Amino acid sequence: MSALLGPLGGSAPGLLLTGGEAVGRVAPVVGGVLGLGGVAVAALPARVRMRRELRRRWRTWALAAPVFLGPLFFGGAGATLLAAGLGLIAVTEYARMAPGGTAGAERQVLAAAAVVLPLLARLRPQWLDLRLMTVLLLAAALPALLSGDHTAGAARAARAVFGLLWIPLALTGLVLLGGTAVAVGVAVALGDVGAWCGGTALGRRGALARPLSPLSPNKTWAGVIGAAVATAGALAAVGAFTPALWVAVLAGCVLGDLLESMVKREAGVKDAGSWLPGFGGLLDRIDSLLVAVPLALVVTP
Repeated sequence: MSALLGPLGGSAPGLLLTGGEAVGRVAPVVGGVLGLGGVAVAALPARVRMRRELRRRWRTWALAAPVFLGPLFFGGAGATLLAAGLGLIAVTEYARMAPGGTAGAERQVLAAAAVVLPLLARLRPQWLDLRLMTVLLLAAALPALLSGDHTAGAARAARAVFGLLWIPLALTGLVLLGGTAVAVGVAVALGDVGAWCGGTALGRRGALARPLSPLSPNKTWAGVIGAAVATAGALAAVGAFTPALWVAVLAGCVLGDLLESMVKREAGVKDAGSWLPGFGGLLDRIDSLLVAVPLALVVTP
C-alpha cells in the first residue's frame, strides 16, 4: 500500500506531530464537545421523544473517546493495537451478517488479516504493496476454491474479499497516517453528529429532505450539509484542515454509512450488533471511519 501511495507520515498542516502531541492538540476540542453535549442532553425535557436514546449515545461517546484516543497517544505501537482490536471485533460482526454466516475459514482469514496488516504497517510498511495484496486476495478466495463450493463459492469469495478491503485494509491506515489519524478520527466522529443535527434541523421538508439513497432513507441532503459544516469545523479546530482532507473525511461520513446500510440490508438486519448502547455494534459506529481513513491516505502527501 505504501509503495502505491507514496510516503505516508500524516502531513496535514499542523499535524507533523507524534501521536501524543496530536492527541494533546485534539483533547481540549473533544473534551469541550463532550462537555457541551453532556449539558445539552441532561437539559432535555422529558417530553423529547429521543431523550433517553440521546443520553445513551452520549455515554457511549464519552467512553469511546478515550478508547480511541488513548492508544493513539502512544504513537505507532498504540495505533497498531487499536487497528487490530477494532478489526477483530468488526470482522466478527461482518461475518455474522453475511447471508448464512461466513464460513469459519473465511472468518479466520479476515481475523488474521486484521492483526497482520497493522503489524506490517508498523514494522515493515515497505511490504504493503501489490504483491502482498495479491496474496491476501487469493487467501480470501482460497477457502471457497478448496471446498469445491459450486453453489455459493463465488459469493463466499466475493464477500471475503470485500470484507478484507473494507475492514482490515482500511483500519491499517490508522497506523500509516501517523498524527493525521487522530484528526481524521475526531472529524469523522463530529461529522456523524453534524449529519444527525443537520438532518433533524433541516431535513423535515423541501429539497434538503430528499434521501441520498434508497439504502438509507433517513440519510438526507440536509445531513450532508450538517456533516460538511461539522467536519470542516473539526479539522480547522485541530489545525488539520485542507480542502482535500476535508473532502476525504466528508465522503467517508456520507458513503461509509451507505456502504454499511447496503451490507445490513442484504443481511436483513437493523444493526451489526447489540452490545454498544445507542449504536448497535462496532461497525455501526466506525462505518464512516472505514471509508474516511483510506481516502485520507490517498490525499495525504
